[in-house]
Amino acid sequence: MNIVVCVKQVPDTTKVKLNPETKTLVRDGVENIMNPFDELALETALLLKEREGAKVTVVTMGLPQAADMLKDALARGADEAVLLSDRVVAGSDSLATSTALAALVKSRGDVDLVLCGKEAVDGSTAQVGPELAEHLDLPQVTCAMKVTVEDGHLVVERETENYAQRVAVDGPAVVTMVAAEQDLRLATLKGKMKARKATIPTVTAADLGIDVTKVGLKGSPTRVKGVQPIIPPEIKSEIIDGTEDPDAAVEAIFSKLLEAGLLKK
Repeated sequence: MNIVVCVKQVPDTTKVKLNPETKTLVRDGVENIMNPFDELALETALLLKEREGAKVTVVTMGLPQAADMLKDALARGADEAVLLSDRVVAGSDSLATSTALAALVKSRGDVDLVLCGKEAVDGSTAQVGPELAEHLDLPQVTCAMKVTVEDGHLVVERETENYAQRVAVDGPAVVTMVAAEQDLRLATLKGKMKARKATIPTVTAADLGIDVTKVGLKGSPTRVKGVQPIIPPEIKSEIIDGTEDPDAAVEAIFSKLLEAGLLKK
């Protein structure tokens, strides 16, 4: 069984910075981590490796520093890792990103399962996984909590707004994870020592035969026009006690919201 896990290096959400001109994230000089949802995908792949004898390859698109994240994946138990790092893919939106990732996945040969996180915490579009499935022309299952193999089929337990759903799909397929069957494992000392010596192969758009007009800022059909906090920072929190007079408390809350300009009459 050949599994490819797509991961992304994201900035620590408490230290996010934006380029004021391009409205894209500034990644240089910012502490980065593996996207938490992608960690769930990696854990799922490693469980399948233990149970099915799968080979796990972790891929990402990003700056050269993303190699450290890939080494962490190797330390946890992944078998191989590949980094797509090229200036021409910088600033890609979700469609351009999925275009590049599809080429990266295809470069790994015959794949039985592609695992991704549901979304990246720096964008929260939840679009890359489904778009990747379309580029690869593969069936997809989203919001998965568990993936197993039964009678030659991939069996996925997924969540919906109202209930849990269990579906079977023939591989190869793309599955996006919203949970993991067990707690995330930590890298072992042996794994860390092995990963430290590893060299992460780096490929470019040209290596993968990517049409550069379909990636990067120029190949992205969507743009971020502006960014602002959901609640203006000058607004301070206030507790209104409604235990004795709920109606009066509701009136007071509405008055406060009107004063703040968050509601209109």
